[in-house]
Amino acid sequence: MIAIRAATPDDAGAIAAIYAPHVLVGTATFEEQAPDSRTMRTRMAAHDGLYPWLVATQGEDAGGVLAYAYAAPFHTRSAYRWTVETTVYVADAAQRRGAGRLVYEALVDTLTAQGFAQAIARVALPNEGSIALHEAVGFRRAGVQREVGFKLGRWIDVGLWQRELAEPASPPAEPKPFAEVGVVRL
Repeated sequence: MIAIRAATPDDAGAIAAIYAPHVLVGTATFEEQAPDSRTMRTRMAAHDGLYPWLVATQGEDAGGVLAYAYAAPFHTRSAYRWTVETTVYVADAAQRRGAGRLVYEALVDTLTAQGFAQAIARVALPNEGSIALHEAVGFRRAGVQREVGFKLGRWIDVGLWQRELAEPASPPAEPKPFAEVGVVRL
């Protein structure tokens, strides 16, 4: 059984291992040097408890990390604080087992409970698997940025997918910290 929980600093090594192949031989990310566990731990701690990092594991108490998903600020300008950028990565061995969808659904539910209004995802194109996953959890295509990244000897387009998390209120309440809400699964 796949379990979803908040990521801990102890998960940083597993998260870095899942991410590394995408950095080194893939185009899903435009990073070109794989971060180590210390760097990943720093990234996880960098958002002052506002933005969640979640993991899917094999079983409640034990088992390795199968997938992870997290949110980050969409933009640094304060008027964007109700919008997040989301990311999900699945271990190669866990592809098509449902872990990615489960952890991403929990991320969306958690962000909604926190009071965020919009989620934006960037997908390097082509990537049918990622597009299918995003659309399965309610994201819709919002546009394409043409040839914005150069990696592995070619220019790469980036598709934007967007999901409304809540009806925009005027004025909106401030988003709640992740520590206050915890992992939410509707």
